[in-house]
Amino acid sequence: MTAATVLRPHAEQDHAAELAALAAADERAKPPNWNLSPWAVVEYLLGGTLPDGTVITPKYVGPRRLIEVAVATLATDRALLLLGVPGTAKTWVSEHLSAAISGDSTLLVQGTAGTSEESIRYGWNYARLIAEGPSAAALVESPLLHAMRDGKLARLEELTRIPADVQDSLITILSEKTLPIPELGTEVQARPGFNLIATANNRDKGVNELSSALRRRFNTVVLPLPDSAEAEVEIVSRRVAELGTSLQLPAEAAELSEIRRVVTVFRELRSGRTEDGRTAVKSPSGTLSTAEAISVLTGGLALATHFGDGVLRPHDVAAGIHGAVVKDPVADRAIWIEYLETVVRERDGWADFYRAGQELS
Repeated sequence: MTAATVLRPHAEQDHAAELAALAAADERAKPPNWNLSPWAVVEYLLGGTLPDGTVITPKYVGPRRLIEVAVATLATDRALLLLGVPGTAKTWVSEHLSAAISGDSTLLVQGTAGTSEESIRYGWNYARLIAEGPSAAALVESPLLHAMRDGKLARLEELTRIPADVQDSLITILSEKTLPIPELGTEVQARPGFNLIATANNRDKGVNELSSALRRRFNTVVLPLPDSAEAEVEIVSRRVAELGTSLQLPAEAAELSEIRRVVTVFRELRSGRTEDGRTAVKSPSGTLSTAEAISVLTGGLALATHFGDGVLRPHDVAAGIHGAVVKDPVADRAIWIEYLETVVRERDGWADFYRAGQELS
């Protein structure tokens, strides 16, 4: 299926033209089995203009050095762990790194409390196993085994949600670069180009904390929240425009003033202080991440498109903000009402948003 016929194309499909242009212009040294040089991978992530005039759109807005460290890590024998609070684009960055380096971002294991060792190592087609016994034909390769065999990057989401004994099955893979298959009396040795990108949330610390042996196999890069309101507005604006196009919601509905309003509310509640630093506010239990701001605005666009006049207005985003803030119906609701009364009510140009917030509360 082409990128135009699916709801959410993979990064290598959606940005195929950019990746091809970078490959054509890339004259720098490439590690074995990499599609692009480390320099070109960083350009793909952070954006720029090529000598032929091709514009590479930024995929990540943040410190360049962090992305350079992440890419350099993948060119070594150490795996990469992207760490940060929810909504700091860890999954987004891992997908685009895999797309740029391997041309394939689909070799993914989603970590959960129920993730089994078979999901990381290999499993069996039990019908063939019973009928024929252990054989290569009955083996079901995991994404990691597939990446080892082909010399590509594998991705592992939410590493700290995986049970500790299952996590430790990664140690041999990452240290010896081999995966024994004792049932067949053989092993799969990783080809050059193989590596692993794992993600984990700061807030998951202690759920299934990594052993020291496993942590040594990773180089950790912490992805921060956007430094400034302008940087966060830029990130949110770009992603809302992309999602609006994908979902066939009118791009003109994404009013910059409403994007700024959502970002302002999230940043103030997150930091516990208003933009001008004069008023302290209480922070709710939720993370109020950039990803949630994007979700709030996309939902507002849908309301404006299907139940309004096509223009994003304060009452279109108020419901989404209320849902993002009020995770605890008692404590968070009290915090939200206090914020409305002490901050929003007194702010010039926010009267419509205040009334919409009051109606929902």
